[in-house]
Amino acid sequence: MTLPIQASLITGLHKEQIIKWKKTEVFFEQEGFYRLVEENHAFNYQLWHAEDKARRDDKGYEFVYHAKRAIDRYNQERNNRMEAMDGWLFTSLKPAAIDCCPVHSETPGMMIDRLSILALKAYHMAEQTQRHDVDEQHQQRCMQKLHIIQQQLKQLADCLDVFIHEISLQQRTFKIYNQFKMYNDPTLNPQLYTSAEA
Repeated sequence: MTLPIQASLITGLHKEQIIKWKKTEVFFEQEGFYRLVEENHAFNYQLWHAEDKARRDDKGYEFVYHAKRAIDRYNQERNNRMEAMDGWLFTSLKPAAIDCCPVHSETPGMMIDRLSILALKAYHMAEQTQRHDVDEQHQQRCMQKLHIIQQQLKQLADCLDVFIHEISLQQRTFKIYNQFKMYNDPTLNPQLYTSAEA
């Protein structure tokens, strides 16, 4: 049986796009479901670098403030793409009803999002092993961490393939989990709607 998505294609896309985006800027090449994968990955990529910037203590308040606001925006978009991936897969796979087989606690979109983050960890940890301004001990520690990250990535990719296969066979199912991020909604965050009333 040919699965509608394959973890190897997703992890390959994640790895390739990091390399391309590092050389230029974020751009999109995919269509259909893999466009959603690519967009989710792009927001994780931008979130990663915004998180790095937010930890600078030498750039002043404005710099950190803008980084924090970018983090909020990228995180919201990242979650939106997780839900969009799950919606696409739910329509494509037509999973069994929740009373017919076990419900998986994590959705395929959540797993793909985690694969994206692991790809970013692997890329940046590999960079640390190549630094010339650190001692060998630092490089060795990072090499050990990289090995663990790569193992985690492979294990999660294998789990995703198994999960998609089980969904296709109606042996396991999932529900779309809406994130409902309240802090970004001015009608749900009391700090925003009470300040508007004051």
